[in-house]
Amino acid sequence: MTSPLSTRLDRIAARYAAKPGVSELSLAIEQPSTGFAWRHGDATRPYFIASITKLYTVAMIMQLRDEEALTLDTRAAELLGEDTMRGLNTHGGRDHGAAVTVRELLSQTSGIPDYFEQKRPDGTTFMGDMLRADAAWSFEDFIEMARRMPSRFAPSAPGRAQYCDTNYQLLGRVIEVLTSGSYDQAVRKRITEPLGLRDTWLFTPGTLDRHGEVATILHGRTPLRIPKTIASFPPDGAMVSTPPDQLRFLRAFIGGKLFPARYLAEMTAHWNSVFSRLVPIDYGIGIMRFQLPRWQSPLTPVPAMIGHSGAFGSVLYHLPERDLYVAGTVNQMRPRSLPYPLLLRLIAQLR
Repeated sequence: MTSPLSTRLDRIAARYAAKPGVSELSLAIEQPSTGFAWRHGDATRPYFIASITKLYTVAMIMQLRDEEALTLDTRAAELLGEDTMRGLNTHGGRDHGAAVTVRELLSQTSGIPDYFEQKRPDGTTFMGDMLRADAAWSFEDFIEMARRMPSRFAPSAPGRAQYCDTNYQLLGRVIEVLTSGSYDQAVRKRITEPLGLRDTWLFTPGTLDRHGEVATILHGRTPLRIPKTIASFPPDGAMVSTPPDQLRFLRAFIGGKLFPARYLAEMTAHWNSVFSRLVPIDYGIGIMRFQLPRWQSPLTPVPAMIGHSGAFGSVLYHLPERDLYVAGTVNQMRPRSLPYPLLLRLIAQLR
């Protein structure tokens, strides 16, 4: 029997799914303390989770930390070599690349330029290239792109942070070096297989033929078909999943099943703004927080959410205050904010 709450959520989601910009809406919500669970859309249809992939990278870095293969204050140059880090943060006339730590990569405070959206000296961006044509790129390509761009601040400059995909390309390479294998092998051995995530997998050059299995991404009204490009983002944006698998992963991430639960308090103890002050998203150590300011919702305060979102319209959040877990996607790149009004309307129904 469908509950009144589920019926209300269905109505909200159905109205949103009818918007012209929404492509293949799928959602899942769980509240373990009450046993409430809700799904909308095709829960078996996989989608590109984009930057939510970063949480998988974070989980493996925390596992390696627990195994004493590294610490948060280990310099990336000790793991990747001085040549890899050279020139990645040149600020104030000094090259700070060799000083960047794992902590700074995780927390987006390294000052390393973002290869994905930051403007190059000629005013173009990699994302602009991506929207025009599909192409394969390597780790070395992305690192060289970052070297050619100016660093906005030195590592751990007080009050400074910048959302940066280059940081997570580097963390992915750290995982490969320390596990003596590919990122794909590591994520299967350490996360998807232990958690039984049968519908979660890494999109790679070897799985390009599976692109048709995945929900269609839109950029405005235009379908976005960029399989080679997405396959170039293993540690920062190439995972494929479903809402139920996403919830299982997040509950394991939050609940200490992937790495020691005590780490989470440290990861969420301090937050830095990584976008403009008008965007209510902050970064801790490897985890994102969405917290709507009270002035934007004076009558119905919205609890803080921790987790991550992705550029393809995907969201994965935990609301500690209400013991809620929410996963889903609108499969739309423009506008980036599209899933959030829906997220807020759904959460307003759940106490």
